[in-house]
Amino acid sequence: MEFIAHVSKGDEGTWHLPHPLADHLAGVASLAGQYAACFDGEEWAKAAGSLHDLGKYQPAWQEYLKRASGYDAENAHIEGAGHPNHSTAGALWAMENLGPAGKVIAYLIAGHHAGLNDWNTENSSLERRLALADSRTELNESLKGAPLELLAKSTLPSLQTVPGTKNGFALWVRMLFSCLVDADFLDTEAYMDPDKRGARGNWPELHSLHEAFDNYMADKSSTAEGTKVNRLRADILAQCRTKAQEAPGIFSLTVPTGGGKTLSSMAFALEHAKAHKEKRRIIYVIPYTSIIEQTADEFRKAFASVGDEVLIEHHSNAEADPKEENSRSRLSCENWDAPVVVTTSVQFFESLFAAKTSRCRKLHNICNSIVVLDEAQLLPPEFLQPILDVLNLLSKHYGVTVLLSTATQPALATIDHYVDPKKHIRGLDNVREIIADPDALYQQLKRVQVELPAAMNTHEPWEDIAARINTHESVLAIVNTRKDARELHELLPKGTLHLSALMCGAHRSKVIGDIKQRMKNGTPTRVVSTQLVEAGVDIDFPVVYRALAGLDSIAQAAGRCNREGKLDHGKVIVFVPPKDPPKGMLLKGANACKSVLHDNRTDPLDRKLFNAYFTKLYYACDLDKKQIRHDLRMDNKLDSTLAVNFRTAAENFKLIEDGDQLSVVVRYMEPDKEGKTIDYWLNILEKEGPQRWLMRKLQRYIVRIHYRFAEPMVRHGDIQELVPGLFAQTADGLYNTDFGLQLDHVQLTPDQYMV
Repeated sequence: MEFIAHVSKGDEGTWHLPHPLADHLAGVASLAGQYAACFDGEEWAKAAGSLHDLGKYQPAWQEYLKRASGYDAENAHIEGAGHPNHSTAGALWAMENLGPAGKVIAYLIAGHHAGLNDWNTENSSLERRLALADSRTELNESLKGAPLELLAKSTLPSLQTVPGTKNGFALWVRMLFSCLVDADFLDTEAYMDPDKRGARGNWPELHSLHEAFDNYMADKSSTAEGTKVNRLRADILAQCRTKAQEAPGIFSLTVPTGGGKTLSSMAFALEHAKAHKEKRRIIYVIPYTSIIEQTADEFRKAFASVGDEVLIEHHSNAEADPKEENSRSRLSCENWDAPVVVTTSVQFFESLFAAKTSRCRKLHNICNSIVVLDEAQLLPPEFLQPILDVLNLLSKHYGVTVLLSTATQPALATIDHYVDPKKHIRGLDNVREIIADPDALYQQLKRVQVELPAAMNTHEPWEDIAARINTHESVLAIVNTRKDARELHELLPKGTLHLSALMCGAHRSKVIGDIKQRMKNGTPTRVVSTQLVEAGVDIDFPVVYRALAGLDSIAQAAGRCNREGKLDHGKVIVFVPPKDPPKGMLLKGANACKSVLHDNRTDPLDRKLFNAYFTKLYYACDLDKKQIRHDLRMDNKLDSTLAVNFRTAAENFKLIEDGDQLSVVVRYMEPDKEGKTIDYWLNILEKEGPQRWLMRKLQRYIVRIHYRFAEPMVRHGDIQELVPGLFAQTADGLYNTDFGLQLDHVQLTPDQYMV
């Protein structure tokens, strides 16, 4: 009998030669082994690759494949054939023949299509699945056709060699899983779609990007004004390049806002890759989707002499698209094989704790990379401990250099002096600061004076706050919520601009562009915004008002004040709004800030205060709220059963809770750079369905709203579902050119008000 793995039909309608199953297993084993070699997992990955499709030796699978595809023309008319399972046989065989190591192989093989399982929970149970009679039947039937050489019992390394031992077991399994599923995808693709396979790779080498970047920075320096700020930026850049020669590990780059961290951190990464030839790529991790495009565009300018396609952007929703494309950058979003990847914190960290094949596939390409965490202070406290654990593991065992880049370095070293021992932080190990004297740099780059409220617990009416703001011709006011932004805006003169997350990305970009142009022209400009302007938005005001919040937020707000240092000092005025921030991280941040600044006689933005601030903030939080470490047995409780809850941990590790929000494509009618309006892109969606490039276009027009607002809007026909999970505005007048999506008219039920 001819055993085949896949069959495909060409454009001309004729069947290609089948893909032999033996060739597929050998190809996957070879590729997976190559990918795992960087962390000494080659033998494990090869074993999993050799056995992953053992179940396809079942006669039932071979018959199904031929009937379902029509490859077997004689029986092509047979209908109703089921889809035999083929991912359990190899897992069960490994469990029964490879000793304790067999469970590792079982996790990999059983999940290579549906994702990693828990060993045994109500949510998911690989143990129960392997015990089913159908699984035994699948294995027995598969063994009838499997060649003897495939079933040779390989000797695998001891589990004592697992990188990070007990604490590192779960990450190691996910890394092996990544090698297996990427190899399976690519070997299958090479047969099914050789043109697509050929479009992969051929990226420029990091050394060519390094040369292009240096030339770009030299040109930039030659045309820059000889201001004090620009001289300091040049010194920061030089220190980054010098420190990059040191051994790989974990670094911090502590530079005030406006100090040129983005380009300096890229300079460090490129120089570090040049000094350490094993480094394969640079992964730049950004906290907000709203600024990923502008950061990627800045890097493209720096690498322009190399060509158009030098990096990929990977948003958190990029892999939701079911269709495929020909563009190399779109293909690489599946496995991050490009030399530079610009992605979001959500995408990066959720992938590191994922169980799905699509999310895990890229993980092995993080090995031997340089990871820049931009705005590191925004790492979510409620997931902080598992995040710190995985960063330590990546640095120690997977060749990853980590750079924490921020103006307000969080307290990420080990903290063990809390009264409550449960609050002990197991921090990052051996972090090296790039800037020789951060305190001196902060003094040199000090561009603002901060004015605190006389009483931090005394609330001030919006009318009084608006009156004070109105005394300034050009001023930025930053508040904690969208509701606050709307209320304050209504009290300010006509022409005051507004920014909030109820405006889509395209709308916000237009307003920010207008603000920059007005400030450049010297036109009086008043702006009310939520905190979205505090990270990555390069605007410069002489005066900034900031509602009381976390100390890091106040520092970020100060970064929008006198940014270029053209004034002796800008002014940052902190005020206490009529109501406290909402419960949660905003309120915890504000309380920690008040505690640190109480009776403080120094500069409120003194760098030394931030360690105390973050220590207090983290003490107020459960740093592993979802018990990720317990599910992944990273608490040193992994016993000989190797029972890990991969799927449960992945479902709980959500930096953004998508379950209570809904995406709405709004009718913001301003034409884009191509002269196209939102109607044009929606028409393509209706005709052709979702495609990754198209979903990226639509992302610029999406507003996220809570379900309590969405449900009545759906009932009234204000929005309707276009494709699963994506809605579009249908009612006219629902989107305002000043404020964005209007929710004022939405009538909530009493139960919805309680949410």
